[in-house]
Amino acid sequence: MRKSGPPKGLISYMVLELLEEKPRYGYEILKEIGDISGGHWEPSYGSVYPILYKFEDNGWAQRIEREDEPDRKYFELTESGEEELAEKRVETGAKAREFADVILGFYHVYVAFATDERFDVEQPAEHWRFDETFSRWICEQVVRHHEYYFDDFQRIEETPEEFYERMNVEEDPND
Repeated sequence: MRKSGPPKGLISYMVLELLEEKPRYGYEILKEIGDISGGHWEPSYGSVYPILYKFEDNGWAQRIEREDEPDRKYFELTESGEEELAEKRVETGAKAREFADVILGFYHVYVAFATDERFDVEQPAEHWRFDETFSRWICEQVVRHHEYYFDDFQRIEETPEEFYERMNVEEDPND
């Protein structure tokens, strides 16, 4: 179970990947991550800039001057940064379960606001609501994105236990 926010190290990993692509400045990195998330998530300035300065201190990135934009602080990946990126790729590859926990966890909270009598959230007609219709819309968008990036969506009829066994992964302790 995740305690808060995205998986630890996610932003650092993304910054390294984006710097490998080309030199960038902080705001550009923020906007690119926002684009990657389909506009649904963007880390704060307070997370990206300290990461860039940490990378600089660790020798993973260096500032470069650009004559066409002298007021911007551009960073580029160093050889040491390339080595760190290779390690982060392995580390991040092992975090798929944490990503799923974040996605499913927030969806469960959304549904709780719609169905759990302990919550009495205002439901104004002219805004998004915590209800079945909007829940179905969220699910539909996930399916559409799956089909866009992968292939036609096929329901998985297996129980969670059968799925975990077939995939040879540890069962979810929260099930």
